[in-house]
This record gives sequence, C-alpha cells and structure tokens, in this order.
Amino acid sequence: MFKFLHAADIHLDSPLRGLDRYEGCPSDEIRGATRRALDNLVKLAIDEKVAFVLIAGDVYDGDWKDHDTGLRFVQRMTRLREEGIPVYLIRGNHDAQNRMTYDLRLPDNVKSLEVDRPETCFLKHVPVAIHGQGFASQWVRDDLASRYPAADPGCWNLGLLHTSINGREGHDHYAPCTVESLRLKGYGYWALGHIHKREILNERDGPTALPGDVQGRNIRESGAKGCLLVTVEGDREASCEFRPLDVLRWENCRLDASDATNIDDVAELFEAALPDLLAGADGRLLALRVEVVGETPSHDRLVARSEKVGLDLRAVANDRGSGRVWVEKIKIRTRSPRIGNGESDGPFEEIDRLIDELRRDDRRLEEFAANQLGDLRKKLPPDALTRIEGVESVDLVDPVWLRGVLDQVRSVLLDRFEDCRGAP
Repeated sequence: MFKFLHAADIHLDSPLRGLDRYEGCPSDEIRGATRRALDNLVKLAIDEKVAFVLIAGDVYDGDWKDHDTGLRFVQRMTRLREEGIPVYLIRGNHDAQNRMTYDLRLPDNVKSLEVDRPETCFLKHVPVAIHGQGFASQWVRDDLASRYPAADPGCWNLGLLHTSINGREGHDHYAPCTVESLRLKGYGYWALGHIHKREILNERDGPTALPGDVQGRNIRESGAKGCLLVTVEGDREASCEFRPLDVLRWENCRLDASDATNIDDVAELFEAALPDLLAGADGRLLALRVEVVGETPSHDRLVARSEKVGLDLRAVANDRGSGRVWVEKIKIRTRSPRIGNGESDGPFEEIDRLIDELRRDDRRLEEFAANQLGDLRKKLPPDALTRIEGVESVDLVDPVWLRGVLDQVRSVLLDRFEDCRGAP
C-alpha cells in the first residue's frame, strides 16, 4: 500500500479579484491565500508520509511580477526534499505563458515532465510508472493523451494531464480528450488538472479525477478547495479522499425575504444564517456574496435603500463573525407584489403604468432617453458616472442600459412616495 497527493491549479500569487472595492476587506490576508494553501499542501504531504506528490499543471498564474513567486515554490519543494518526498508536475496553459518558468532551477526532488512529447517516469521506491506531457505553449489544441504510451505491465500506471476533458463549460478547450479515451489506456489512475471544480469523472478501471484548485479566487470558485489524497491498496485499486487546503472560503448566502417587511428583517435573516455558514468554513476566513430574493412587500425599500442594506449586513458580519466574515457583495434580487388591481388612478399605480410602458415600448424609451436625460448627461462632469460605487458602466442615453435599471427607478420612486405619504 502507498499514498500520494494529487493537486492542480495552484495559481501561486494569483490576484484575488475585486478586493479593494469594499471597505474593511482583509486584503493583506486574502492576497497571501494561495501561498498559504501551498504551505498546507506541503504540510499534508509530510503528515501523511506520502510516496510522492503530483501537480497537474498551473503552478503559476502567467507572468510573475517578480522572482519571489518562483522562489516561494522552490522553498516549499525543498522542504519536501528534506522529507524524501518527490514531486512530479506538468506545465499547464498558465505556466506556459511565463518564460521565467523555463529558467527556474528546481530542487532535484522535482521532476517537470517534457513538453514536446509524452514522458514516462519510473519510481524507484514504489512500482509506479507516471506518464505525462506538459504544455509547450498556452494554446494546446491537440489531444496530448492520445500519444501517451500503453500501460506498462510491470507497474501501476498513472497518467498526468492538464486538459479541458469532454469540453467542460466555462473553460478554454485545451488538450481535449474524453473520459472513455483515457480509460482505454488501462492506467490505474488519471490525475487531471485545469478544471477548477472537484470531480471524479470515472471510477471504472481506475479513477479519472479532477481535484479542483487549491484555493478559490473569486465567488465563482466557491466551496471547499484542496487536493486528493489517493491510497493504492495491495490489489492496486485506488481510492480518493478530498482534503481541504484553502485558507479563505467563498460561499453564496441566499436570503428568502418573502416575509420581510423592512430592512431590519433582512438583517435578522442574515444573522440567523451566519452560524451554519461559519461552521461550514471550519475556522477559515469566509467571503460571502449575499443574495436577497423572494416576492416581498419590502422590495421597493430594499432596492431604493440598497446602501443601507449593505451597511447593515456588513455590521452583522462584523458583530457575529468575530473578524472571520467578509461580505464581498450584496445582490438585491427580490420582486414586488403587484399594487392594487390595476384600475386605480393613484400615484403608485401611475408609476407602475409608466414604467411598464417604457419597458414595452422601445421607441418611447429612446425618446425619453434623448429628451429627458440627454441634457443631464451634458451637464455632468466627464467622470461623474464612472465614480458610482458598484456600477460598472452607466450610459444615460442607451435604451438597453436604461431598461436594465427601470425596476430600480420604480423602487426608488415608490419608496419616496411612501415616505411622503407617511409624513405628518
């Protein structure tokens, strides 16, 4: 029996996106997340006394800003050498972008497999043959695995490959192949990289596995991140166990505000959801995107006063999160119940009718944009519309953009009318 670690997509020193747009963001702690995830990988390898470590591409994230990134990796690999643990890696598409990667002198326990042809490494201390090929350039469109050799009958065979296997959605199609074509090679295990979502694609005749990345870098990479601890028993059957390595965990928090009557109710919903979210993070820093959903009578007030909603939820996070919760972004996606029966001529119904007409009539919306907002745009400073926090682009005369904010306009107007109606 022997064990090894299968990791991929470390993206060492990759920038985590959007960190400075939010007051109180723990930027320094987050920026070092990929380094500390690598440290956790090394510690796990030592603690588990693994026979070797596999890295299936994208150690780096393209060009380094300086040599510290490469030196950090070398230092951690040297720590594994001190424990007698070899490392086998291939270059992925991001590694291939960086010319400094080719000049970096690696410790002698680290083997980077060839990029112009498949290479096989035979281990001395365990009867294992590792087959693999790295990327010579960023854009590899060929099926690299089709040229990998057949399984060596005297060894337990393992394939190391960076690939968009089966054309996974949301990923560039690098080194394409299929699960079935890999299975036909007869290897005991396929260690894949490139796809950042953990998945066991096939367990028949040996696992074909994606460990995902070791550290989530944005909200699209939510949930636990880490590597696979693979155990090969005496009959040479491999079993995989996920081990988390991340130090920052991204999660989505969905709040159903159907019964909320005011902003305080939404804050209470968030406070009630936090304990489970914190428990799931297991002591890690938690980055949350909060979505407030549902058909609710408080819709207009939530949308019109979204800034206050954000302040209240971040205050709850600071109060109840003990410094371990960062609210990355808040999305108000509630819906408003219809007002009245559509036959009244009051101000609320009139606003509803006007907004509906603008939404349905492209010509009228274009006229409104040109006549009502054109002059306003001319009077504003050139950069005024680019300074609105949380808004990526604003175009007051673009009907497409205007149609997208009609619901917000409706909510602001109705909220203001509600305040006026309730005033003494």
